[in-house]
Amino acid sequence: MDEVRPTSGPVAPGLASLFPPGLQAIYGECRRLYPDQANPLQVTAIVKYWLGGPDPLDYISMYRNMGCAVQDVQEHWHYISFGLSDLYGDNRVHEFTGQEGSSGFGFELTFRLKREVGETAPPTWPAELMQGLARYVFQSENTFCSGDHISWHSPLDNSESRIQHMLLTEDPQMTPVHTPFGLVNFLQIVGVCTEELQAAQQWNGQGMLELLRGVHVAGGPWLITDMRRGETIFDIDPHLQPERVDQGIETEGSNLSGVSAKCVWDDLSRPPEDEEDSRSICIGSQPRRLSEKDTEQIREALRKGLEFNTKATLPPINSQRQGHDRPQSRKDSLESESSAAIVPHELVRTRQLESVHLKFNQESGTLLPLCLRGRLLHGRHFTYKSINGDTAITFVSTGVEGAFATEEHPYAAHGPWLQILLTEEFVEQMLGDLSELNTREETKLPKEYSWPEKKLKISVLPDSVFDSPLQ
Repeated sequence: MDEVRPTSGPVAPGLASLFPPGLQAIYGECRRLYPDQANPLQVTAIVKYWLGGPDPLDYISMYRNMGCAVQDVQEHWHYISFGLSDLYGDNRVHEFTGQEGSSGFGFELTFRLKREVGETAPPTWPAELMQGLARYVFQSENTFCSGDHISWHSPLDNSESRIQHMLLTEDPQMTPVHTPFGLVNFLQIVGVCTEELQAAQQWNGQGMLELLRGVHVAGGPWLITDMRRGETIFDIDPHLQPERVDQGIETEGSNLSGVSAKCVWDDLSRPPEDEEDSRSICIGSQPRRLSEKDTEQIREALRKGLEFNTKATLPPINSQRQGHDRPQSRKDSLESESSAAIVPHELVRTRQLESVHLKFNQESGTLLPLCLRGRLLHGRHFTYKSINGDTAITFVSTGVEGAFATEEHPYAAHGPWLQILLTEEFVEQMLGDLSELNTREETKLPKEYSWPEKKLKISVLPDSVFDSPLQ
């Protein structure tokens, strides 16, 4: 990438046809906010993505925002991306689907960074951060939604900062733009500490964002990221954890219905009868791969049952395409990839298992208490979708409709998708046994948990186990 100062002011009539309509529409919203900054500093991709370059965002504009004294909003730098939406309308990057739907992925990213004293130009590292997120979206076809969280596990600016993860919210100043190629929303990146990310995971992202808005040094009303912030909001106000987060989980549960994870499961009941009797991933064996057509059918079938804020219902298993109003190449959100992959009914039968062994890496394992306390105790479901293949593990409560696991047969598999039905009594027992996973300190691995009477075993293993070709 290279830094340039583009001409983003009024377009001469003779050049209007050369100025991409989608780009012009977003520039119009920027000019509304910053009428005195017609030519902002801008980071641009030297080789555009549609010409084979590595960076999906054509441009990131950087504005100086003076804040708002009335709302106690401090001065900051405001970054705005161009490229996740359809800028051109000629299918060079995004498929044009009409003016009524979303433009491209339907959103652009923004970021607000506190301006340090004496700083005369905006740091450019946020542009690379935004490019990294854009690459994820383009490669995975997962879109982002307000309230989503992003586990980054590294200081956003590659310093020693505690700000190592992100939440996403609507930009407080930018309004959705209707372009000739569809609607564009603006999602703002908000930098957070590890403890704040964990609270968002265990409760919900929107609730955590609201807490951050109420603490000036942690973001304030416009959720401005301060990379020098050394305290979490729980350090600043210790009452927030028990009175807001813990109480919220207790009364509302968690809105997180699943995560992409490093996980595998083994059927300990018996060896497979034949090659078609897939039992997902076993140590020393490779899972049967699904065809691209089957996988797309699976994704469509599950979208209706495992999205955010849906009622506790799992979709029926069938091979018919569902959700025809959705573009086939778009998933719903970062977390909705947790919608597990299953095999159409006529290809693999549902099997009841007597004994199962679940394996998670540490990050996934620490979410088990959330799964149990924040989801199952509230009559909901939670899915771990493997990032290494089609494997998925869905925990369901007795109140979830449409599950193929039952109280009589609590472990059931449909191809690489395992469902585990847990009664409220067993969930309470497991929460007690897994209580050490609630701690924020590193746990010595491996950890083994076993419930012989239930024929269930859970292992929390190092990442290296899952990075092995044999799992």
